[in-house]
Amino acid sequence: MNSIESFFTSLESLLNQASSMAVVLLLRAAWISCTLPLLAAFIPSPQFSAFRRFLLLLAGRGKIMDSSSTRFSVPQRYFCHFYIVGFIWTTFLLVPTWIYAYKTAPVVSESSLYSVIASHLTGVSQEFSFRNSHSSMGESKYGIWNSVFLLLLMEAQVLRRLIESIYVFKYSPSASMHIAGYLTGLFFYTAAPLSLCCTYSVEVFKLVANLLAEFIVKGKDRMQVTEPSFREYVYPLLQLKWYAWIGAAFFFWGWIHQYRCHAILGSIRENGNKVNEYAIPEGGWFEYVSSPHYLAESVIYGGLVIASGFSDITIWLVFVFTVANLSLAAGETHRWYVRKFDKYPRNRCAIIPFIY
Repeated sequence: MNSIESFFTSLESLLNQASSMAVVLLLRAAWISCTLPLLAAFIPSPQFSAFRRFLLLLAGRGKIMDSSSTRFSVPQRYFCHFYIVGFIWTTFLLVPTWIYAYKTAPVVSESSLYSVIASHLTGVSQEFSFRNSHSSMGESKYGIWNSVFLLLLMEAQVLRRLIESIYVFKYSPSASMHIAGYLTGLFFYTAAPLSLCCTYSVEVFKLVANLLAEFIVKGKDRMQVTEPSFREYVYPLLQLKWYAWIGAAFFFWGWIHQYRCHAILGSIRENGNKVNEYAIPEGGWFEYVSSPHYLAESVIYGGLVIASGFSDITIWLVFVFTVANLSLAAGETHRWYVRKFDKYPRNRCAIIPFIY
């Protein structure tokens, strides 16, 4: 009997691993299929010029929107839909992933945590890793807490963007974006949060399904519920490796600068005398590039790559897509500024200072 149970347990484990790998591979295939056309658009060959124009037509929005594509457009204020979806979806992923991490990883003792903190404050080298301590949870257990950390960062990003889309940006009533760009945005803010925890997504959703089934069968009063302390949910995050905190520092560096750039753009619209009036943005990173908010977003997703330990291919693909997509849009925005304003600063680049 035990051998049969062991067989089915092993089979279930293999099926879970296969399902998780399928999710990971599907996400990677999606990111690659979306990124390759963007990279092809940068090839400096006449044979790709028509393809590049086609991509720019699909990516058009606001001031770089082609008048011929307005038939297939939606109001640019629909940008807030991205962040509504992103916030709801990221929260939906974060909460069960955090619960899963809590249930599958041992709680860190306070004495162990204090000794780790003390050793770092006194300059003693000690790796922020669970496997080298008394409360070791193994590399896979560390990974799930790292996913929780990445989702927390993503939550901070989509929440700030949602607030900005409501209170900071002043979209012109006539501003629009191509429906293809709108659908791409919805895809991004669905796939990007999932990419941060895709390795554990099947196990997480299985846990949620089991808890839901238990609730339906037993009811709230008969379920075995334990009240976890704040320490049990937060302390494992404080033991993440050094690269998680370096990545978080990069993330919030870009996060703060993107807010400043958006505030500058919002103030231009707010202070404009006409609905469709444009002005040259000045201040902050605008002194170096035409689209510093895109540069800041690249830094943000680069921070996620660093925080993941540089080892997650899926997160790398998210980053490459982000940079390629924003670089294409930034190049077109820069050319629009140059055409629009005779006295536009010639020392500004599109998105990367002194390079592009």
